[in-house]
Amino acid sequence: MSELHLWLRHETRTTERRTPIVPSDARRLVESGVTLTVERSPQRVFPIEAYEEAGCRVAGTGSWVSAPPDAVVVGLKELPHEPGELRHRHIFFGHAYKGQPGAAALLRRFLAGGGALLDLEYLVDDDGRRLAAFGYWAGYLGAALAVLQHRGALRAPLRPTSKQELDAELAGAGAELKALVVGALGRSGRGARDALAVAGTEPTCWDLAETRDLDRKALLEHELMVNTVLTTRPIPPFLTDKDLDEPGRRLRTLCDVTCDVGSPWNVLPIYDATTQWERPARRLREDPVFDLIAIDNLPSLLPREASTDFSAALVALLPDFGAGGAWGRCLERFREASRELGSEEGEFRDV
Repeated sequence: MSELHLWLRHETRTTERRTPIVPSDARRLVESGVTLTVERSPQRVFPIEAYEEAGCRVAGTGSWVSAPPDAVVVGLKELPHEPGELRHRHIFFGHAYKGQPGAAALLRRFLAGGGALLDLEYLVDDDGRRLAAFGYWAGYLGAALAVLQHRGALRAPLRPTSKQELDAELAGAGAELKALVVGALGRSGRGARDALAVAGTEPTCWDLAETRDLDRKALLEHELMVNTVLTTRPIPPFLTDKDLDEPGRRLRTLCDVTCDVGSPWNVLPIYDATTQWERPARRLREDPVFDLIAIDNLPSLLPREASTDFSAALVALLPDFGAGGAWGRCLERFREASRELGSEEGEFRDV
């Protein structure tokens, strides 16, 4: 681990205030012999001075493009469109393996530069369970925003806050609300259930058994739904446009925490674009009303809490970087996707 050089990059998305490595964990890495370079970032929730005090090197915003070839670039969300050739190993949520928009283009950039994607979504244990995830906070915020929208209390644009402030706003807002959490037994589902408890409602909880043989009529009888299901294979959709046009529909508010829009595996093919902090809810039907929330970086609304939890999980895995195991599976998934892309395009290559 003493030869590992991590390069923590600035996030280009203006609403992204999280970080995958917080200063206290950065100190642990440095003390263990890791070289950690941290880019300046005007919106990161932790100031650059905290990283300097932890013993990190400091670099300019976006300077990862000229980082040493052996540096491992660490981030969370999408990369900027340039450079066109990616020569480093990158750790982030790439969303590149399920046919999402832009997935093939991203993989081509890695192939062109000789780099590699270690997608955090595929950093999993032997049973396929994610080892570092923001799921709990995504579910918590998804349910919280859905309740506030349903009650007409969601204010736009959204702004980062603290759990204490959010809970004060949420307390009791969901009383007597008939809510449904789909994927209730997972991390995101647990977060959604906890937020709904603060709001004063006990939701209906569905997981694998209930979605395997979906009772669509029962689903539409709920007023609010939070979807936290992340599929790894195509399954029948939970909602369709036809369902939204059902005259007896009671469902008025949906938060799709998963935001798998654009993927052929999407279980909610009723919308074609995510919503944003500036306009968090989109009205898909007027009579009766149906509002959608589909924000793909929900945990950034609680950046300090979400970053601290995620960093603890990720940093615990970094001593084994390059030693096979979960990281090896992550790399092999990239190689598999690259071979598939090359085969589709008539180019047979290995990486």
